[in-house]
Amino acid sequence: MKPFAFDLDGSDIKLERRKARELRLSQWWKRRCSKGICYYCGQPIPPKELTMDHIVPVSRGGRSTKGNVVPSCKDCNNKKKQLLPIEWVLNQGN
Repeated sequence: MKPFAFDLDGSDIKLERRKARELRLSQWWKRRCSKGICYYCGQPIPPKELTMDHIVPVSRGGRSTKGNVVPSCKDCNNKKKQLLPIEWVLNQGN
């Protein structure tokens, strides 16, 4: 299985979102969130307030795998939107 797909259609995106919902219920994800740290800003956040962010967004070909999802505060997740991390960092300088 390829970690990133570049030819996703609507049904593929729905499948990845379903996988993400399932991953959020896993003990692995609960342990990741229990640390209470946002992946992007490094700020302490109550674990229940952390959201799941795809490093490579599903809309850009990212998959819902352990290697592509990170806990993020809502503020960072909203600011990042559908950007890749490098794009987001470059846009913050503007």
